[in-house]
Amino acid sequence: MTGQPSKPNIVVIVEDDADLRGLMASLIEEIQLEVIECESAEAALAVMLLRGREIAVVLSDIQLPGAMDGVDFAREAKLRWPHLPFVLTSGNTGTRLDKLPLGVTYVPKPWKGEQILAIVETARSLTERRSRYGR
Repeated sequence: MTGQPSKPNIVVIVEDDADLRGLMASLIEEIQLEVIECESAEAALAVMLLRGREIAVVLSDIQLPGAMDGVDFAREAKLRWPHLPFVLTSGNTGTRLDKLPLGVTYVPKPWKGEQILAIVETARSLTERRSRYGR
């Protein structure tokens, strides 16, 4: 054992549409990453509090059930984990896009599977580099 921290290999998907959430999970599992699916921001935050160091990236819809929408969720996550890659997606943003926290990527729906995979791979490489150098 080298004492090196394990590479973050979890993608948290937060989407209230079960079919879309399943599609995203299937895409990401093809590139050998673990996926944790959540229906709400509150559920995702609970997962993140338990497994934060293992998470490579968070993908979330803006429109979510519960007290927090995706923008509120991104803001809370960025306060706790400022370097964690966070991606928001939506087909109906309303006026929320101008409220995105710094460091949050936005991908409009409908997205293509290749877009999501490219974003996850980029985020994962950034996360691995950050873990390697202790940042």
